[in-house]
Amino acid sequence: MCYTYKRIDAGRAIELKYMTGKELREAYLNFFAEKKGHLRLPSYSLVPENDPTLLLIGAGMAPLKPFFTGKVKPPRHRIVTCQRCVRTGDIENVGRTARHQTFFEMLGNFSFGDYFKKEAIPWAWEFLTEVIELPKEKLWVTIYPNDDEARQIWLEQPGLSLDHIVPLEDNFWEIGPGPCGPDSEIYIDLGAERGCGSPTCSVGCDCDRFLEIWNLVFTQYDRTEDGEYNLLAHKNIDTGCGLERLASVVQNKKTNFETDLLYPVIEYAVNVSQTEYGADPQKDISLKVIADHARSVVIMIMDGILPSNEGRGYVLRRTIRRAIRHGRMLGITKPFLDGAVDAVIEIFGDVKDFSELVSKEEYIKRVIRIEEERFAATLVQGIDLLNEEIDSLKANAQQILPGEVGFKLYDTYGFPRELTEEILHENGLKLDDAGFAQEMEKQRNRARSARAENQAVAVPDLSGLDTSALTENAEARKAEVVAIWRDGALVDMLHDGESAGIILSTTPFHAEGGGQVGDAGLLLSDVGRIVIRNTKRLPDGTVYHLAYVEEGQIQRGETVQIQLDEVHKLSSARNHTATHLLQAALQRIVGDHVHQAGSLVTPERLRFDFTNFEPLTQQQVQDIEDLVNEEVLSSIDLDISTMPIAVAKERGAMALFGEKYGDIVRVVEVPNFSIELCGGSHVSNTGQIGLFKIIGESGVAAGVRRIEAITGRAAYQYVSETDALIRTLSQRLKVKAGDLLTQVDKLIDEKKNMQEQLRVFADSRDQADAQKLLSDVQEIGKFHVIVGKVNVDSMEELRNIADLTCEKLSAGIVVLGMAANDKVNLVVKADQDAVAYGAHAGNIIKAAAKAVGGGGGGRPDMAQAGGKMPQNLPQAFDDAVLVIRQQAGK
Repeated sequence: MCYTYKRIDAGRAIELKYMTGKELREAYLNFFAEKKGHLRLPSYSLVPENDPTLLLIGAGMAPLKPFFTGKVKPPRHRIVTCQRCVRTGDIENVGRTARHQTFFEMLGNFSFGDYFKKEAIPWAWEFLTEVIELPKEKLWVTIYPNDDEARQIWLEQPGLSLDHIVPLEDNFWEIGPGPCGPDSEIYIDLGAERGCGSPTCSVGCDCDRFLEIWNLVFTQYDRTEDGEYNLLAHKNIDTGCGLERLASVVQNKKTNFETDLLYPVIEYAVNVSQTEYGADPQKDISLKVIADHARSVVIMIMDGILPSNEGRGYVLRRTIRRAIRHGRMLGITKPFLDGAVDAVIEIFGDVKDFSELVSKEEYIKRVIRIEEERFAATLVQGIDLLNEEIDSLKANAQQILPGEVGFKLYDTYGFPRELTEEILHENGLKLDDAGFAQEMEKQRNRARSARAENQAVAVPDLSGLDTSALTENAEARKAEVVAIWRDGALVDMLHDGESAGIILSTTPFHAEGGGQVGDAGLLLSDVGRIVIRNTKRLPDGTVYHLAYVEEGQIQRGETVQIQLDEVHKLSSARNHTATHLLQAALQRIVGDHVHQAGSLVTPERLRFDFTNFEPLTQQQVQDIEDLVNEEVLSSIDLDISTMPIAVAKERGAMALFGEKYGDIVRVVEVPNFSIELCGGSHVSNTGQIGLFKIIGESGVAAGVRRIEAITGRAAYQYVSETDALIRTLSQRLKVKAGDLLTQVDKLIDEKKNMQEQLRVFADSRDQADAQKLLSDVQEIGKFHVIVGKVNVDSMEELRNIADLTCEKLSAGIVVLGMAANDKVNLVVKADQDAVAYGAHAGNIIKAAAKAVGGGGGGRPDMAQAGGKMPQNLPQAFDDAVLVIRQQAGK
């Protein structure tokens, strides 16, 4: 659908062609793919591949980084994408500005050593002015002041005048040493009514009048460590064009949120909250936050991310909880975010890059619903903790909540910072902003350290390496060493004890992929023995080997003998084929909703993560195991073939989400049972698996279960060890194997009876101790106080005695302590009347715990603590009484 509308701008009408977000996306991709010879690639997953420095893809060029650095060759020197991205660094600005989003789509056309400025600039101008027909007189460009080449090319563009070319010092892109260069941005003048009113308002002003819609980065220099700028031999083009921004222009919307790429979610939130968009600026912020965060949440889950307390899972959890918080600010108290999935599907459901949304709809909704319910519970816990801290601050005439407490609420309880600040404000208190920021920085440093510890093997610049002649041949047993690198640099030779990456002219080693570890083996040179520990692929598909020189040396250019570890390879193949059988069995026994959420195939075992919200029953586990073993014992030949992907999908072949497939795919089929797209290694007949045994079933995240299993020799050994254990138990319990369960049940019952007798005895003793304590009650103001040491063995008994004692008092406060194994435990109990008169058990115990070298806290009615200085227990009691006197006003 394309039509024109008129927009009043500075007193005159401008004709613009309306385009939907989908039409705009396709127009851009088709323009560069069909008219400018670019390879159109689908959007990469939000989860980065082979880049441990990134949590999430946050830029169009991020997945293509190896091509920009020259480490690997791109599939083509011209590429165009519409990349889905998530950035949360400025999440607090979402909803408060017209453009900030956590989830966005970035249109980009890229050149890797192919075209440069003289093509990139005219093509950008052509698309904007001829394809989507933006008015030339409303477009402005910025350049780096010294970039005369860009200025001259811009001047050649029809309809662009010199006074619309603005030099800005900021137009230079660099991040430390490495490729860098000037950039050029394209802006559109949205009209004076959008501006700040200043007579000097122009491009670069912070107001909304001039909107950046395109950025071209010309990476033409290589910055050295010394700060010198050398021309690159192969110059690159990196462009970025925000789809939502461009849509706001062609759809005549003041903000990105009002475009058809976001507004359906706002409409949903309006209906649920019974509010109105545009009537209240504060409510509009919450509606925009929900719209943006819902898109982020849904697409992250689609890409396999699940809520957790670390990494990208934490980003997802925080985003979900922030959306829920803004829902509450709109008066929505029940779970609602899962309902936004339908609105997101309305936006993206018919877009090829988001095709998984429809098939995963119910799964995505359920993950969100579970997280909403969990957050509802943590909100209650967080509010309890915050109220305790507020009471403590007021009792001690303080007004600032420590930053570490605010951060604990944020980090442990998922309590949004603004919620903490709002509640504090209502109580006339403030948050220690500096302390909170300090704790946040500590967490960021921990995250950076964790990422640094998990750095992948550093691959050097391999752009000069001709990989066109490299082959993969399962029968190869001799090859030439084409390249060697270690510590990110190419080397000519490896010596005894060194580890490195090696590329061979031909290789029989199967590379890691689809959850299966790579092949292992040996390379033998004239004077060296090299262990291949794993085999992987570079982003361009080139196979490389992780090698360790066990003895001697190896050098580039020499011919080596290859010895595959056949046991390793066959064991991996057994487990990989068993994984296919397992997934098919799961779908038959548990349901069609089961999909793979992750897998690991090693020679020792297999691990399969799958979507399911409930634990499997013992019977389901047995049925799955039996069904797989039926296929194993039937000795069925596998059918492994290649075919067009369309044909494979018509035959029902399952694809692993997140994997990228070409037009021709490899299909692995166990006839009448399982069919999957797979490039991994497999047995030729199911009988080669030998035996399949499930050894574990557990939960790994909300909506994801995990099965661990073994096959072949490992399964046989497991069964043998289990059988030996059963025989040993039979001998020790003096019963037949078939009677073991009956005997165990009998022993359990006997244990329960003994425990009950012990409990009755302990209760009787606790009652006696409580009665003894009641003989020594102090009156402090309105409080009736008992303080004393009790000879018990556990904190549980100490709490029980405190409860029994306190319930016999009126306005009672009980302070008890115990010492055992050079440690101290303390309990303070205050009844309802005492709390009403101003007692606070948490504050009492803080003073007592300090005396015994410990710490603790708790609620006004109940608190406990520990320490390591039992000799100071009398002092702890004295300090507790002192606080009680203060609370009594004495």
